[in-house]
Amino acid sequence: MDLLAWAHESSAGFTLRGWHSQPSGKPVLHFLHGNGFCTRTYEPMLALLVEDFDLWLCDLQGHGQSDHGGRFVGWNRNAELAAEAFSEQGKVFGDAPRMACGHSFGGVLTALIMARQPDLFLRTVLLDPVFFPPGLIALRRGLGLFGLHDHPVAKRAAARRDYWPDRTAAHAGLHNRGMFKGWDETAFEAHIAHALRDREAGGVELCCRPSREAEVFRTMPSALWSSLRRLTTPTQIVYGDSTYPFVGRAARRLAASNRHVTAHQTAGGHCFMLEHPASAAAAVRAQLLGE
Repeated sequence: MDLLAWAHESSAGFTLRGWHSQPSGKPVLHFLHGNGFCTRTYEPMLALLVEDFDLWLCDLQGHGQSDHGGRFVGWNRNAELAAEAFSEQGKVFGDAPRMACGHSFGGVLTALIMARQPDLFLRTVLLDPVFFPPGLIALRRGLGLFGLHDHPVAKRAAARRDYWPDRTAAHAGLHNRGMFKGWDETAFEAHIAHALRDREAGGVELCCRPSREAEVFRTMPSALWSSLRRLTTPTQIVYGDSTYPFVGRAARRLAASNRHVTAHQTAGGHCFMLEHPASAAAAVRAQLLGE
């Protein structure tokens, strides 16, 4: 898959980077990744979509090739910055129709973008977006008042190993373990190729620091459900049958309360699109092209 690099000096003072395909006049697919990953981790799925779409891929703050940017600016601000970058870098696509897709963290940010700019995308697909239920949001805020905001997922992320002597060692150490269990081999290889970078001192390290991944897990978007209620872009949520229980519940809740949203269950876990790239690509294509 041939991709061209882009870079955008954001209004937050750090540079966002990503890739886009050569503009061809096809509909443009704006894609945002999950926490701890990068957009090119998803290449096996995205490569199946280039026949029908031009691609615009953005690595979020502290992920992939984008700058760490110091303090994590939050979910809502990251959504604003991704939209800001697209407004500039997306000019290369001219007047081609815009559509969007995002996974997990990136799915939430895509929804926040749509709430602020309802005419930006014609259709969207959100893959296992982590729409925290109102009760969970209230609980986490309450615990935060007592300094008890940390939780097991964030603790595991913060303690994650981030250095290996080479990519072969990283592959051996991560393969089919933890979040990578059950991944398609090509997706895992894409992650090793693009979510790690060479160190000047030798070896390789994660592009996304464990501390940044933990920061994302420890925080939440502001005004999430009021934003979701404002969605008017035709949106399909696809969630795995083995994902976190709250993801499916939140998807069904939103679909029941917003006529512009539908929810569909598929086989797999929270990273089902990395476990089953072909079926995920087919679902994205069907929704966005109205098949």
